[in-house]
Amino acid sequence: MRMNTLKLTRGAAAIAVTVVALAACSSNPVADEKIAVAKASVQRAEASGAPEYAPVQLATARDELALAEKDNANRDLQPATNLAERANIDAQLAEATAQEHRSRKAAMESDSGMQTLQQETTRSSPAVQ
Repeated sequence: MRMNTLKLTRGAAAIAVTVVALAACSSNPVADEKIAVAKASVQRAEASGAPEYAPVQLATARDELALAEKDNANRDLQPATNLAERANIDAQLAEATAQEHRSRKAAMESDSGMQTLQQETTRSSPAVQ
């Protein structure tokens, strides 16, 4: 009976050590979440036209995201979290800048179309007597 208790105690101790070691090796869920959010923001910015309209902001976001991932892998959790937040903000800025450029371009095209339409209307209308 004493032998079974000893084996059970050793087994429980080994499990406890394993759990503690795994907990120490696990990544920070906050940093992981912030990095995932930043990745999604960078992807949205890329799809929105940021490579063309906001390349500097997008490059900054990509660089910060890469550094955040590196810091997270090195267990530098606070810098990883901060860099991921900055990458998210810069990616959102890149996306908004691209959207603003596309909107401005669409407005200019609309204005040009309206001017052409007015010119055509003026040209084709008969003179009033």
